[in-house]
Amino acid sequence: MSRVPLPEVPGRVPDSQSEARLDEIRRQAATRGRVDGHGIKPVGAPFPHATAETGYYGIPLLKEPQWTKEIPLYFFVGGAAGAAAVVASAANLLTKDRDLVRSARWVAAAGGVISPALLISDLGVPSRFLNMLRVFKPQSAMNMGAWTLSTFSSFAAAAAFANLVRQKVGDALPIRLVENASGLLASATGVVLSTYSGVLIGATAIPVWNENIGTLPHHFAASGVNSAVSILELLGHDDSRGLNSLGIAASAYEVYEGFELETKRTRANEPVHKGLSGAIVRTGGVLSGPVPLALRVAYAVTGNRNLRRAASWSSIAGSLLTRVGWIRAGHSSAKDHRIPLKLAENVQEIRKSSEELTQKSA
Repeated sequence: MSRVPLPEVPGRVPDSQSEARLDEIRRQAATRGRVDGHGIKPVGAPFPHATAETGYYGIPLLKEPQWTKEIPLYFFVGGAAGAAAVVASAANLLTKDRDLVRSARWVAAAGGVISPALLISDLGVPSRFLNMLRVFKPQSAMNMGAWTLSTFSSFAAAAAFANLVRQKVGDALPIRLVENASGLLASATGVVLSTYSGVLIGATAIPVWNENIGTLPHHFAASGVNSAVSILELLGHDDSRGLNSLGIAASAYEVYEGFELETKRTRANEPVHKGLSGAIVRTGGVLSGPVPLALRVAYAVTGNRNLRRAASWSSIAGSLLTRVGWIRAGHSSAKDHRIPLKLAENVQEIRKSSEELTQKSA
């Protein structure tokens, strides 16, 4: 890097006072690692002065997410597929509805095929997905997501295929054991698949995502259950009381989550309250929360299946919009320079106060 000389002050001659000040600065830097006090900014000097109010020359401190448009759809499909695998195992253990079990297994298997395709499309090169499987890093949400997706896809496909064979050749014990074991393993990894996307975006420096890291996994899981139930109902299982009850529970949790999000008025949460991203998140919350909840309760009272189908379509649209809205909120949050700088200022104030207390106690 070239050094640009600072402009000279006409008639300025170094004196003993300024030299003593320079010596003091060097001593502080050598002994304490930092220099207290305010300096001066010569005219034309390229010294940045970043604050939460002015920013850093208008340049965002965080890089926006580089994900393509496939990622919100990948989150949606993966969440629905994982929840469908859980529904399949629950129906297999608790009911005698073999048609529901079969449909849920195939929904899970289809999601297990579509999800890797969407992820590979985002990565651009198939080998990048395979490279993520070369290591096993429990501390990496992305690496764990790749392993979870691969494992889930394998077990979901095995369970669906065993179910098909069982239907064609009969209820043989070996085939039943393969289906049940594969289904249980698919449901176990499906729980992780339906929640890990919330962990993935929460474990970042993007303020709005990190601010909600404790609730995003549950939020996405409830949304996945809602969409899985709705897909199964639209496939013809709109007479199952269990599915409707599950849809009511998921929608009720979405209502609670929306209320919590609306009352959490922090600067980091501005992207989910304002602008286009806020409008999308709120629309998704309404379509997956109060609207299907009211429609499902009305169906339970009246028995009108049109109400239940409307609830299903509303839940699917709300679940997809929820993912799109949170991704857009991450983009908006990364552009806001105020939050990282404000956090840095708070850390500096805390550190300074701690040092003052240490000096007083000494």
